Amino acid sequence: MNLDVAFAPLLPLPALIALAAAGAVVAVLCVFGRTRGAWLRAGAIACLLLALANPSFTREDRETLTNILPVVVDRSGSQTLDGRKEQTDAVRQAVEERLRGLPNTEVRWIEAGQDGTASDGTELFSALRNALADVPPERVAGALFVTDGVVHDVPPDARDLGFAAPLHALITGRPDERDRRVALTLSPRFGIVGQTQKVGFRIDEVGQGLGRPVPVVVRRDGEEIARLDALPGQVTTFDAPISHAGVNFIEIEAEQVPQEITTVNNRVVLPIDGVREKLRVLLVSGEPHAGERTWRNLLKADASVDLVHFTILRPPDKQDGTPINELSLIAFPTRELFAQKIDEFDLIIFDRYARQGILPIIYFDNIARYVRDGGAVLVASGPDYAEPGSLFETPLAQVLPAEPMGGVIERAFRAQLSDVGRKHPVTRGLPGSETNPPTWAPWFRMVDSRLREGEAVLNGPDDRPLLVLARENKGRVALLLSDHAWLWARGFDGGGPHVDLLRRLSHWLMKEPDLDEEALRSRATGKTVTFERQTLKDEVQPVTVTLPGGATREVTLTEAEPGLWRGTLETPELGLHRATDGTFTTLVNVGPPNPREFTEVASTSKRLDALAGASGGSVRRVVAEPGADIEVPRIVPVAAGARASGSDWIGVRQADVSVVRGIGILPVFAGILGLLLLIGAFAATWAREGR
Repeated sequence: MNLDVAFAPLLPLPALIALAAAGAVVAVLCVFGRTRGAWLRAGAIACLLLALANPSFTREDRETLTNILPVVVDRSGSQTLDGRKEQTDAVRQAVEERLRGLPNTEVRWIEAGQDGTASDGTELFSALRNALADVPPERVAGALFVTDGVVHDVPPDARDLGFAAPLHALITGRPDERDRRVALTLSPRFGIVGQTQKVGFRIDEVGQGLGRPVPVVVRRDGEEIARLDALPGQVTTFDAPISHAGVNFIEIEAEQVPQEITTVNNRVVLPIDGVREKLRVLLVSGEPHAGERTWRNLLKADASVDLVHFTILRPPDKQDGTPINELSLIAFPTRELFAQKIDEFDLIIFDRYARQGILPIIYFDNIARYVRDGGAVLVASGPDYAEPGSLFETPLAQVLPAEPMGGVIERAFRAQLSDVGRKHPVTRGLPGSETNPPTWAPWFRMVDSRLREGEAVLNGPDDRPLLVLARENKGRVALLLSDHAWLWARGFDGGGPHVDLLRRLSHWLMKEPDLDEEALRSRATGKTVTFERQTLKDEVQPVTVTLPGGATREVTLTEAEPGLWRGTLETPELGLHRATDGTFTTLVNVGPPNPREFTEVASTSKRLDALAGASGGSVRRVVAEPGADIEVPRIVPVAAGARASGSDWIGVRQADVSVVRGIGILPVFAGILGLLLLIGAFAATWAREGR
């Protein structure tokens, strides 16, 4: 309980001061004039002035508040290494014992870093701020951290703590730890497919007896591409080939050190997105026809395609008497296109092309060789494929997947997905294919042919092959046995999915990975990894997943839709996961490519030294020497501003903080008491004067 005197003047303060001055003058004159009862007069004036000042006694009922001491226990990923978890548990138990007798102190235990957010590193100060959000700064007795010192959100200034009290840290881990890590110094995000990107890295080491050249293995998508020797502390560079569109995973793995605390940071993963340059397409139209513009419009509308289009308007056998000097036609550069620059094209399309003496036979040998070496050819045929002069009568027939039977079917029919076509990514799920027959406009002509190889994904009447896809060594071939796809583009009888079909077809030919008919893919959402197996088969094998730590899991896939099987895995680890079904392998990274939590894992006191010193606290290891027992200092209360640490003790501030629970007010000159005081003062004055 506190007792104070408070004033609530009945007159404005200037008036009260003026009256006090006048009263003082009167009292002085009475005293020095030796007036009878001068001191009683002065006392009466003083009582009157005091009554006008309206004094009162104020009594406060206060409740003393406890001090708050937060103890932050680091449970992040690095605290699971090298026996630190057991050390942390032992330190926590010892701290509990030390704090048991601490007076007037409430201890708040904060377990930080155990929510799986290791991608952001160890954020102990964020956890501390959240725990003290409802605590006034003056009640904070200090803060105590139990950590390995690898903290990633250390504030730059002690004033940023939000309280003026000592910060202490007890550091787990061994003082003789050894660790080697790989740090990226040059990490490009994109690369052109078919070219290389320069990647740089540095080997950092902690511990004694290190510093020699380190053997390093470089892999791309799990396949070894280089072996290097890197000097610790120096930047090493190499050229990483970008082999395909999409993510190319570049792994850099350094040889581990004997007795190293972890090998997780011996490897870094760099995802580089492979970007294709303009896809070069050569479109050769054998003659003008209604469907020619359909191909041209489709390919010109694709920003990723660089189209070269030739239409043969005047074949050599056309003799109409027009003088040569009056012709404005461009000569077909056959030698330049099919002998010198053929390998520069990603796709060659023959649209209604028949052998007309323009291309020598040897050039068709070049085209067949181009396909086997990895090129792509699409033949969009009409009656020309079944007539004399067909492309099937050239050396190109070696790679064509269907043989013409000599006839042309000319009647209305609706293209339908074959059993394989329902599973193939080029035709699976085409709009309108849900019904039987599909809700597509009919076509009226197709070449009667016999399948030689490959797969027919679209069928015509009587299940004859209409669209055939085939692989030839490294290359791909597609054969469309009708020239009526333009009817869909014109919207005849409702049209059809010509854009979806022709775009998927051309991109499958140009080896777009998402359209491969046999593939294993993976993607991560949070800690959920989804595996997809694209296949034309009726069954698939389970997927074996290798976690970053080396443990394996098996995932069973179920058919989600025709040709697409899917399964999921809730992974307990962050990092690069490898999955295989025995035929295909896929890589997926969960979380950031290189979690900050495991980049630097050697325990250290350096990160917290400056902040703890500025707050008046201290940082010390709980294991001072290798093999020694855990030592936890005594925890004692200290006054605000006093020294807060010693050789074997640490101090927490004891502040006198209280809250007012009630207030009592007793006015001195109010009521009977005030009246009696004033009457008594003036009565005494009159009595003295009456003598």
